[in-house]
Amino acid sequence: MGSPSTPEPGVREVKSAARTIQVLEFLAARGSSTVTVRELCTVLEAPRSSVYALLKTLSDAGWVRTDARRTTYGIGIRALLAGTTYLDADPRLQVIRPHLGLLGRQLDATVNLGRLDGTDVVYLATWEPPGKERPTPRVGRRLPAHATALGQAVLAMLPEGQLQQALVGPLARLTPRTMTSPAELGTELEAARHRGYAREVEQNSPGIACIAVALDCFDDGRDALSVSVPSGEFTAARERDVVEALLATADVTEQVLAGLPASAF
Repeated sequence: MGSPSTPEPGVREVKSAARTIQVLEFLAARGSSTVTVRELCTVLEAPRSSVYALLKTLSDAGWVRTDARRTTYGIGIRALLAGTTYLDADPRLQVIRPHLGLLGRQLDATVNLGRLDGTDVVYLATWEPPGKERPTPRVGRRLPAHATALGQAVLAMLPEGQLQQALVGPLARLTPRTMTSPAELGTELEAARHRGYAREVEQNSPGIACIAVALDCFDDGRDALSVSVPSGEFTAARERDVVEALLATADVTEQVLAGLPASAF
């Protein structure tokens, strides 16, 4: 669970608001798994009375769901509405989304748009070939940046100071092939910078290989596009085809977005 950002100097943090954010982020990270009040008390290091009162307020407002006896809690429908509003209101996403389908149909592969958030990458949009859809939707999913091609593509473009913050170990292991050594990751990011794209094989999902390129037309430089293919099909020829098409798509979207007025963002 991510911790709230450091307050600005001279601005006092509102404890109840910070705790509310902690609860929502923790429940969101648990996905479909519900939690008890006791678990939340342990995570928040807060008394039961305070946590229960906060959960009641959030559940009454629809941000948290609970059972009839209020014994277990999960993320509520209001969180979904807030998330979809974020996606609908993002002007970059409106421009990029059609290109995901064009690229996906060209390669007959899954295409993703991700955004760096702290040391994680969040999936904002996905196009999947008909009949090859994942059983679990990927949009909204958060994964450690170091374990994804999307994240590695963005990390490779970060200034040295920001990059060092992301390379603090130990790094989470998602599969037997995940890089958990900051030194190893640093070497891979350097290679990605020289190649012009990032690649990973089965580092976050068994049987899946990914290639990604960062979109560098934004001041914050936090977005990337990726193509996912079965690792068994990840030959040198397939990699060349994917890289060529992916770079061309990134170039087109960057040109379109660069031509929009600053007021659009």
